Amino acid sequence: MRCLVIYANPVETSYGAALRAGAVEALSASGHEVRQIDLYAEGFQPALSRAERLNYEKPGAHDESVRAHLDLLRWAQALIFVYPTWWYGLPAILKGWLDRVWLPHVTFTLPTDGGAIRGLMDHIECLTVVTTAGASRIWLMLMGNPGRDTIMRGVRALCGRSCRRIWLAHYSIDRSTAQSRAKFLDRVRQRLSRL
Repeated sequence: MRCLVIYANPVETSYGAALRAGAVEALSASGHEVRQIDLYAEGFQPALSRAERLNYEKPGAHDESVRAHLDLLRWAQALIFVYPTWWYGLPAILKGWLDRVWLPHVTFTLPTDGGAIRGLMDHIECLTVVTTAGASRIWLMLMGNPGRDTIMRGVRALCGRSCRRIWLAHYSIDRSTAQSRAKFLDRVRQRLSRL
């Protein structure tokens, strides 16, 4: 399977970096073709410009500024997001990536008759999130878990009907131990090796 890892963490020595490395290693060892986007390392600009917003609905109006990312999205059969959960959701750079790269006419159609949006990402067979969160699982549920919903519901709605979802989260990371982090990293490796 062609796997695209989208990574969003500004600290190259973080536990998140270890999670990304573990994910890539497990996928590659299982025979998957893996490509990566490291949003912070490439200096991705997450904010929509005024021109991008004004031309948002025009087909191809600003595809050029994110062409490499669009090409990778078209190539991929599986998306693996690796990021820390901050303020109950996605890091701003990752949310901005969705804003700027998941464009109308590329990832979904805009209805012209008042109907529903239709996803155009039928080639995506699996959607995976590997994340850490300072809050507990229960607290995030009480908050509505907006980060999980953004990917597992919002992005998933644009993918094919049979697209599988995998959610892997190390909750209460602020109170984690070396043992709990190693155990979660093993869980990530094992789960992704069965993708």
